[in-house]
Amino acid sequence: MRLKLLQIGAGLGRSLLHFPASASPQRILVIKPDHLGDVLLSTPALHRLRQLRPQAFIGGLVGPWAAAILANNPDLDTLLTFPFPGFAREAKKQNFWQPYGMLWSAAQLLRAGHFDQAFLLRDDHWWGAALTMLAAIPHRVGYAVPECKPFLTDPLPWEPTQHVTVQALALVEPSAFAFQRSPLVFKPTEGEVTWARRWVKQHLQPGERLVILHPGTGGPTKLWLPPYWIKVAQNLARRPKVRLLLTGGTNEQHLVEALALALSPSPLTLIGATSVGQLAALQKQASLVLGVDSGPLHLAVSQGTPSIHLFGPSDAKRFGPWGDPSRHRVIQSALECSPCGHFLSCPRGTNPVECMQALQPEDVLQVLSELI
Repeated sequence: MRLKLLQIGAGLGRSLLHFPASASPQRILVIKPDHLGDVLLSTPALHRLRQLRPQAFIGGLVGPWAAAILANNPDLDTLLTFPFPGFAREAKKQNFWQPYGMLWSAAQLLRAGHFDQAFLLRDDHWWGAALTMLAAIPHRVGYAVPECKPFLTDPLPWEPTQHVTVQALALVEPSAFAFQRSPLVFKPTEGEVTWARRWVKQHLQPGERLVILHPGTGGPTKLWLPPYWIKVAQNLARRPKVRLLLTGGTNEQHLVEALALALSPSPLTLIGATSVGQLAALQKQASLVLGVDSGPLHLAVSQGTPSIHLFGPSDAKRFGPWGDPSRHRVIQSALECSPCGHFLSCPRGTNPVECMQALQPEDVLQVLSELI
């Protein structure tokens, strides 16, 4: 039903809306509705777009939940935010028609920007595709996903197995057949760097190495088992000159505190006490960051700090670390059903989630020893 409604709406839009053509678009909008890690994975494409269009005015449109990632991005001239329907975590349940109603207010926001080209960096985001047409943006670039294609002027062939960063790069430069692994773009402010240096000086002894564990994430099926975390953390704590830090957001307080109480000696903890920039600056000071698939792990990659990423239901081929594979290692399950892409509950009803239970502490410790 939704696909049929979208096709009808796209047809009406093309017949009723005026799209003033521009041979060389100079006001470009980039849309990415996702959360921190996914938005961070789009920054190489933003950087490439700036290189290709140095004189253009480039704006970004993201959810307020991810604004911190692009707030100081040097490749953007402006940053707009909108609470994209379906992306707000712990949001109230929406009725069927609410996403369509929200399109109108968002379109008014974009019309005021007089954009003449839009790039939809999430491949399956039908709502964003419809928004670009309703905002009368003449050049609309995205992937030929059935629900998106009717709204786009330049739909590219869709390859759903590609890494999302490669997908984004291909949108801004379709003629390129090979993509250099250009780094993620996130630079903490001088104040955030100063804060991190002071924190390390205050909490670590000279010569100690900081190792950060970030056990939390947005989807419960991506969580690793607490006894496994404890075994790895205890092993790290016994190593000479290693100081452990457990980090997490306010919604991860119970998890982080429970792990900290189980460890001896007690690790350092930072729970909801840092900005995104402060956390990145602190990761820059670390020797290693270890965690499950989450935005903070991608943040560590952006700082060049060696990292270990535990993947179960997530697809590492699409959402894995974008960096040197020798420094940013993925440990994943070999189960046939993994990755399944289900982050709220296991489709097979396993509890603990089988694909995360299959990731043994010994596997992590072996990789950890190679990196640290």
